[in-house]
Amino acid sequence: MERPKVIFLDAVGTLFGVKGSVGEVYSQIAQEFGVEVSAETLNKTFIQSFKAAPPPVFANAQEQDIPQWEFEWWLRIASDTFQKAGVLEKFSDFSAFFSEVYIHFGTAEPWFVYSDVLPSLTNWQKMGIELGIISNFDSRIYSVLQALELRDFFNSITISTQAGVAKPDPKIFTIALEKHNCPPTAAWHIGDSIAEDYQAAKAAGLRGIWINREK
Repeated sequence: MERPKVIFLDAVGTLFGVKGSVGEVYSQIAQEFGVEVSAETLNKTFIQSFKAAPPPVFANAQEQDIPQWEFEWWLRIASDTFQKAGVLEKFSDFSAFFSEVYIHFGTAEPWFVYSDVLPSLTNWQKMGIELGIISNFDSRIYSVLQALELRDFFNSITISTQAGVAKPDPKIFTIALEKHNCPPTAAWHIGDSIAEDYQAAKAAGLRGIWINREK
């Protein structure tokens, strides 16, 4: 098999995952704000709200405004999550709660790095393969990668909120490839979503590799 010039990786669910679940994190922090709701309920309503949300792409946003747009995009998902769980009105100050959650997910605290990640990244780097990230995550990815000590492995980071286009759109792969001056046929993309990673990469001309983290 021909060695690729670049290997792109998805971020959440591929390089690192949430300890426990998003529902658990939401539930724990909600408790600090005097709101009792089960992690299971919140996880269920979070998945519904997240799936129903439009992709995190802000067509006409100025670069300096993107962090605010990202914050508001997630705020809508979070308030919808608690609304569906029937406890939104129990918060005396939901925006204070959400700010804490948002900052929390920008740190190392709620995340863990999958055990196969460091050996793989180290190995590919030794082989002289360039590495990049293509993710529908937001600007917090920089602080999360730094905190998880993964930042230095990557020559490029392409995220939907900054690229103005989200996976599975092939344009986001084109934008990432340009950063490496690489044709799609010389690149692989590895991710945990069949549609957004495996099929999307193949449609853009890259070699798509699906990683199943739900074993």
